[in-house]
Amino acid sequence: MLNTFCDITMLAAESQHVVGLRLGKIALGGQGAFDELLLMCSEKIIAAGTNGMRIMAGVSFDEVVEDYRNIVQANAVRLSNH
Repeated sequence: MLNTFCDITMLAAESQHVVGLRLGKIALGGQGAFDELLLMCSEKIIAAGTNGMRIMAGVSFDEVVEDYRNIVQANAVRLSNH
């Protein structure tokens, strides 16, 4: 249970970091901002549908949190390199 709490806490912190990086990119405007908004929206829609189905199929909550963390961390790396 403690590991789950720690993973959720880390997901929240990592997500806030990515929000800040995305806001910075969006604030610059232009095609990059538009592309980031499209990517962000499509990622959220896909993640909600995919993980909703996975939970209904019996995947553990911990696995879903781990997958979200991997996605968020990949976005942090991608956005930090620009």
